[in-house]
Order: sequence, then C-alpha cells, then structure tokens
Amino acid sequence: MRRYCVTGGIGSGKSYVCDMLRARGIAIYDCDKAARHLINTSPVIKRKLIDLIGPQTYIGKRYNTAAVTEFLLSSEANKRAINAIVHPAVMDDFYASGMQWMECAIIYEANLEGYVDEIIAVTAPREVRIQRIMARDGITYDKAAQWVDGQADQQEVARRADYVIVNDGKADLNKQIDEIINNSQFIIHNS
Repeated sequence: MRRYCVTGGIGSGKSYVCDMLRARGIAIYDCDKAARHLINTSPVIKRKLIDLIGPQTYIGKRYNTAAVTEFLLSSEANKRAINAIVHPAVMDDFYASGMQWMECAIIYEANLEGYVDEIIAVTAPREVRIQRIMARDGITYDKAAQWVDGQADQQEVARRADYVIVNDGKADLNKQIDEIINNSQFIIHNS
C-alpha cells in the first residue's frame, strides 16, 4: 500500500486541504492529534518519557506540558531524545491504522519522509499565513510573524515535496487536489 503525507507550515492551510480530501472520502491520519493521544495513553511512551525526564513528566495520568516543554527547550539533545520516543510510535500507529494518508507538519524536520511514498506540500505567501494565524488565534501580527518565521523555509519544503498545492486564496484548490489525486502514481483505497 502506498502512503502519502500532506505537510505545510503554520497558516498554510494544510488542515483545510486535508478537510477537502476527507470530503472526497479519503481518511487522513492526524499526526499531531495522534501524538497527543499516544503520549497520554501509551504505557510504553509514558515509561520512556518518565525514564528520560523524571516523575514530573505526568501529573497523575495526564502529561505535564509545562515540565516537558521546559525539558525540551533546554537543549537540542533533549528535543531529539523526546522525538526519538514519540515520532516512531506515531509512525507505528499510522501504519497500524491502515490509512494511506497523513497530515504531518514536521515530516522533514522529524526525518519521517521515509515512512511515506509521496509528499504534498501546502504553501501560502508569508503575509497570507500571518493573517490567517492572527484571525484564527486572535494574536498580534508580531507573534504570528514570529511563528511563521520560526518554521522551516516554505521554498525548501516545496522543493523537497513531490507535489505542491498553492493555497494563496486565489489558486483553485479543488483543481490542484484533483490533479494530484488523478496522477497515475496515486492509488487511493478509501477507509
């Protein structure tokens, strides 16, 4: 079975594109939601995170975001160690789900591209992304710009992808999605 990933930076509209794919009957695995779920429910992940970070990793049965974030941001090595626990578990869960498509914002940053056959990058101009984030999250221009500028370069993401969907508010998304789906390399098994 071939597997596909939809990726893109914050405010690019990758989730919107995934909703359009779902409307076409394509099941999409959401890596962010799966990671949050697995961190709170998988005994293996819990044990590994507690061994790595300490007992403050969980308060009762719930993940202690503040403690883990502090650990994660204190060094690049800590970030890599957490990712080495969480990312493979998410990919195993994706494979076990039987789904062909996933939404993953950090496919390249997490070195997960080897888990899929085709990558579709959703891009949008910087200013469009900033405006979308401001409207969605009710934050200032400067904060939204900081989030956008702190992510991987869109041109590099697009260059590495197999397909690019331009979501600038002008280009026809349906036409772009249909062209990708109708490409002979895509074999769709709806779940």
